[in-house]
Amino acid sequence: MKHFTLILLIILSTFFLSSCSGLKNIQDITYIVAIGMDYNQEKDEYTVYLQALNFSNVAKQESTRPTDKVPVFVGKATGESLNIAVSKLYSKTEPYLFFGHVNALVLSQEIVTHRNIEVVEEIGRNRSLRSTIQVVSTKDNIEDIFRVEALFNYPTLYTILFKNYASEVARDEIRPITLMEFLKSYYEPMGVAKMPSVKIDDTHWTSDGKYPSLYFDGYEIFQNRKHMSHLPFHDAIFLNWLLDNRVVLNRKIEKGDELLATVEFLNPKLKFHYTKGTEYPEFTIDLSVNVNLLEELAEVKIEELTKLIEDDIKEDIQGLYQKGIEHKMDILNVGENWYRKKPGKYRELKNSYAFYLDENSLQHVNVSVNIFHFNSYKYDAEKSEELE
Repeated sequence: MKHFTLILLIILSTFFLSSCSGLKNIQDITYIVAIGMDYNQEKDEYTVYLQALNFSNVAKQESTRPTDKVPVFVGKATGESLNIAVSKLYSKTEPYLFFGHVNALVLSQEIVTHRNIEVVEEIGRNRSLRSTIQVVSTKDNIEDIFRVEALFNYPTLYTILFKNYASEVARDEIRPITLMEFLKSYYEPMGVAKMPSVKIDDTHWTSDGKYPSLYFDGYEIFQNRKHMSHLPFHDAIFLNWLLDNRVVLNRKIEKGDELLATVEFLNPKLKFHYTKGTEYPEFTIDLSVNVNLLEELAEVKIEELTKLIEDDIKEDIQGLYQKGIEHKMDILNVGENWYRKKPGKYRELKNSYAFYLDENSLQHVNVSVNIFHFNSYKYDAEKSEELE
């Protein structure tokens, strides 16, 4: 009797256990991998774009790259709010939408300049979007952005929208920024938040005809939760190299109109030294850089080449700082360490959101260059003596 009761209890308990009956097959789901958002100021209306991949796109990511051309699906809907626009796509989509694999968020220039605060706050509180997705802006048409495939007709997942630099070194490229990294700096009263801007290039690759590709053409810069300016590619990549050790930068070294050499900038060590007893940040920059000589295009003494490189870097830093001041941007993030050490001043800044730098805040820039590799060129002390 005891055994019978035990068996009966086990059988009855199975009716209350969950099962896999509610699970969907992978081919029965519309996987959304990127979301685009646009805004029409005249109509006060939002447009949402969804980029979807079919089953074959997703399944082949785990094995080898697909060799056949795979279609790109882009959904589009408008509404008075972002949620209203997305909800319209639910009723027009079968298989049903799944947002668990969203890896990129693309914001139009109109969103960045006119509705940035509203949209960023909405994104920040949306639990269906992971904080590790990439966030970018664009001045191009978002639908065109979503239809650009990677080279060799690879799926869009191999474009720069989804490129992961977490453990890689970026070479002459702007590193992407996750939503978490952006929001962390976006809400700070000092320093800037940077959002990479993506653009379509159809001038460098061809197949049967022009073959468009995506690249980052600069940063959209925000300070105190306001969009301040666009930083073009040349300045953006220099800033990226200066503040991030995971970037390698190639540069031309010129004397007047003469091209002397091409070099590679590695491992910058940047230090800010603040003047004591000031009401607002006053600072000196010390920067040491390791440089690799890639090409020697004209004969020049090593001392002169080193001095030219130091002057170039110093000029770029001062120019970048000056552009920041003109648009009220702390482009080098010098205020962060200063205010962290002064809690009283930090509280004042949080309440006032006043800008705290001017042309006199940057006192000096000291640059020290060490050319440590000459790429088999006979660039030594004897050569320098011969040129004298």
